[in-house]
Amino acid sequence: MCIKRFWLLSLCASLACYAAGHATEDSETEVSKFLRHLDVIPDVLDMGPQEFLNVTYAGNIRADRGVELQPMQVRDKPTVNWIAGKDNYYTLIMVDSDWPNKEHPKRTEFLHWLVVNIPGSKLEMGDVRASYVGAMPPKKSGLHRYVLLLYKQSEHMMFDFDKVPNHSDQGRTAFSTKQFAKLYKLKVPLAGNFFTSSWSSDVPALHKAIMPGEIKT
Repeated sequence: MCIKRFWLLSLCASLACYAAGHATEDSETEVSKFLRHLDVIPDVLDMGPQEFLNVTYAGNIRADRGVELQPMQVRDKPTVNWIAGKDNYYTLIMVDSDWPNKEHPKRTEFLHWLVVNIPGSKLEMGDVRASYVGAMPPKKSGLHRYVLLLYKQSEHMMFDFDKVPNHSDQGRTAFSTKQFAKLYKLKVPLAGNFFTSSWSSDVPALHKAIMPGEIKT
């Protein structure tokens, strides 16, 4: 009787764990499932956003769901749109999650763009802490994932993060989205998206125009 009861309890526990796991998977949003499938979760995030972020580059080029774009196509900062509350503030982060390459990473992420205290959806009125830098993946480093995330802030906040111009890599090469979000108590991102890119013959000229000298890897 004791053995049978123990077996039944074990079976119930196993079924409960199985059901909980599948409930978690089923309750994930489409964007979360997509990011998990391509390892953005857990590489950059622990939990995914609720919806896809609308990111559009010049020429109506959509940076959406891992589409591969050329470095020249993403040279200039994109238009980013989202539905926002007029009294809310937001933080926008863009990182290369495969810096310097996916096989032999030396740093966590490379920070490409950071804008904080964005009032509503008025990105141009936000506080730019890291000026936009387009994709410039190193040669023979494979395909890189460029992730854009939008966080809703609890209020207008003080950020102890020195401003980084686009010609500087200081503060960019050792960035961690998870640590940044934890430090400033940013919860699960509201929206997110990503595109991929790899080295092209345009990269040396783009790099020279924006960041003279070598980026420290």
